[in-house]
Amino acid sequence: MTEVYERVVKKNPNEPEFHQAVQEVFDSLALVMEKHPEFRAAKILDRLAEPERVIMFRVPWVDDKGEIQVNKGYRIEMSSAIGPYKGGLRFHPSVNLSILKFLAFEQVLKNALTTLPMGGGKGGSDFDPKGKTDREVMAFCQSFMSELWRHIGPDTDVPAGDIGVGGREIGYLFGTYKKLANQFTGVLTGKGIPWGGSLIRPEATGYGQVYFAAEMLAEKGKSMKGLKCLVSGSGNVAQYAIEKTLHLGGTVLTVSDSSGFIHDEEGINAEKLAFIMDLKNNRRGRIKEYTDKYKKAVFTPLDSSLDYNPLWDIKADVALPSATQNEINARDAANLVKNGVFCVSEGANMPTTADGVEVFLDAGILYGPGKAANAGGVSVSGLEMSQNSMRLSWTREEVDARLQIIMKNIHKNALDAAKAYAKSKKHVNYVNGANIAGFLKVAHAMLDQGVV
Repeated sequence: MTEVYERVVKKNPNEPEFHQAVQEVFDSLALVMEKHPEFRAAKILDRLAEPERVIMFRVPWVDDKGEIQVNKGYRIEMSSAIGPYKGGLRFHPSVNLSILKFLAFEQVLKNALTTLPMGGGKGGSDFDPKGKTDREVMAFCQSFMSELWRHIGPDTDVPAGDIGVGGREIGYLFGTYKKLANQFTGVLTGKGIPWGGSLIRPEATGYGQVYFAAEMLAEKGKSMKGLKCLVSGSGNVAQYAIEKTLHLGGTVLTVSDSSGFIHDEEGINAEKLAFIMDLKNNRRGRIKEYTDKYKKAVFTPLDSSLDYNPLWDIKADVALPSATQNEINARDAANLVKNGVFCVSEGANMPTTADGVEVFLDAGILYGPGKAANAGGVSVSGLEMSQNSMRLSWTREEVDARLQIIMKNIHKNALDAAKAYAKSKKHVNYVNGANIAGFLKVAHAMLDQGVV
């Protein structure tokens, strides 16, 4: 395992996020590789950590001042062992090869966990849609898709949205693809409802995150009812994680954005959530404005000089990190455990550092890693692909019911794998369980298909 990891690092220098993701998965697979020498002989790990295809391209576009701007565009097609490449597009200044390869690598195992026939991929650009006009966003999306369209298709690679890519961006991207390919197909997911989108898709990641937490709690004879929850972020995932937590009887105390966080001891109810949704989705304001309306809430600005996040130092029962990668470090994790948190369900991708994960595992709390807990989004993307293929649309209730079943199955598969390969029977290690369950499905498919 060490030799394989060292080869990955040597082949992919200066990509710390990718190295972190690979190391975390490899750490879980030691027992699997001992029991399956055929995986070693076929060099499954080497092949899994090497993208099948990396596409990089320039994206020139003209802003509203008439000036030419140039961004980088990417698509990482990581694995098609069990289906077409599937994974989001991210538009954010932080986007680089390391982040996209980490996300694509995680996506392979996450998609395998859903039980749906989807491979793994990820893409995006260092373009920042914040502060751009609709016309500028359209100009960029049209230029971006004018290159990407030749590499994707409903049976090849089906991108979706991610950070910075919402309904507006998906619309512009789809319109350009449709014109260039002269086809109306399910090549993108997250589309508008009138033209092929699925109900529940915007809610899916946040809903699924809470469903997974509820399954972990149910395994211990508990429920979300009456539990105090900490939520980070205020975007799509966080908003619907809050909504589903309220539906299940929990109380949410916090919400955040890149400027800081809000602590509302009275709890964020449905009215307050509606304010947050309007603030973020329509007015695109900062979360501090919450305190202008709800005076008892306290805003704490981001202090980058601190080596911890005060949001994670509040007494609670459940933590739902829903912002971005590596937002919980070892000290944050220790603060959560110290303050009574006994369940963590990740809505963001890899929001906890490796040291933070160790703190959770050592404490024996219920810890749902992102590749399992936040798989609801890509699951409903898969359901959207199914609806597009059949040229029909399911009701909101039917999609939500299917999502709940998928999240139950993901939990069961991770739980069963964790128990089957457990070194200790004391606590369930959902990290190992999710990695092993996803890996086994992909590895067997790769063996069956030969060296390709």
